[in-house]
Amino acid sequence: MKILWDYTFSEVMQVDPRGRKFLLTEPPMNPKVNRQRMCQVMFEEYGFGGPYVAIQAVLTLYAQGLTTGVVVDSSEWLDIASRDVSRYLIKLLLMCRYALSRTPDFETVRQIKEKLCYVSYDLELDQRLSKGTTVLVEKYTLPNVRQIKIGSERFEVPKCMFQPGLVVDEQPGMAKLLFNTVQAAALDVRQELYKHIVLSGGSSMCPGLPSHLEKEVKQLYLTRVLAGNPDRLNKFNIRIEDPPRRKHMVLLGGAVLADIMEQR
Repeated sequence: MKILWDYTFSEVMQVDPRGRKFLLTEPPMNPKVNRQRMCQVMFEEYGFGGPYVAIQAVLTLYAQGLTTGVVVDSSEWLDIASRDVSRYLIKLLLMCRYALSRTPDFETVRQIKEKLCYVSYDLELDQRLSKGTTVLVEKYTLPNVRQIKIGSERFEVPKCMFQPGLVVDEQPGMAKLLFNTVQAAALDVRQELYKHIVLSGGSSMCPGLPSHLEKEVKQLYLTRVLAGNPDRLNKFNIRIEDPPRRKHMVLLGGAVLADIMEQR
């Protein structure tokens, strides 16, 4: 990290950090020793004047103009992150006899994923279309000018975010984690949380993810809370907020917070 900070302060920002105030971000439940070490380096190595450490999810809410809500983060440090989705795409392409390695071709795979993959709203329909037609097939030109065809992989790959057992040990997917988190909150704030669900992180940019996530959460709410009574589902309000710049929501929220603190 120190190498990255050195580069940031001297090459990118070109500032003298001595005496300045700084804002650092951390994930929820970050061990206290990590925070202490970060602040120690900032004080002793760079001579910063004052620290503020903020939780990344809170900054995401600030970037969206909220103080209450639930953040669905899909950053690199999570159990199922962008790198896992890319590795799963490599696996499926290898099954199609496209020889892509996990290291040199990782950037190419990432570009394929971001350009062609999407989260299916109706998985059974897309699977039938994929088997019986070529309507979902897209071509992609590799750096060596070779063309490959991507079909069912386009929607099968992002499926691992909702079914983690495809890439790691069996555990709740994105929708179940979101539902369980909100239901674990106090009863009087649950509806407010359901109305302010904010997506954040690179993998959240995948087309179709917001609508599929909403669909799965509604189904979970119907079966586990409403006992399968669809007539009561009309009163259930849920809103998935997917801001265009959600890939950089933590940075934007940090800028908002820093500006407010500076004005004070």
